[in-house]
Amino acid sequence: MSGFPEDMRVPGFGHGLGEALLIEWVAGVGDRIERGDVVAVVETDKASTEIVAERGGRVTDHSAPVGTILRTGEVLYRLAADPTAPDPDSGDVDGEAT
Repeated sequence: MSGFPEDMRVPGFGHGLGEALLIEWVAGVGDRIERGDVVAVVETDKASTEIVAERGGRVTDHSAPVGTILRTGEVLYRLAADPTAPDPDSGDVDGEAT
């Protein structure tokens, strides 16, 4: 992942559901998140669901305010690489270049 912010999209909700209501931002703009951290909570007509981060980085922007109907595939937030975090694709696990 480059240092430039990357669009992170609304995942599929399953069970033929294509949209959900954004009810809470858990990760704020400027927050550092890790893969698997909860970013937001949405509600479908079936249940409340947590949206988790696909990768780590720093949240640079929310693309929708609470109360917005989100559709699968839309941009949800932007994520920039954290320059202090090792790049999992480089084999760099201790912060030192190999």
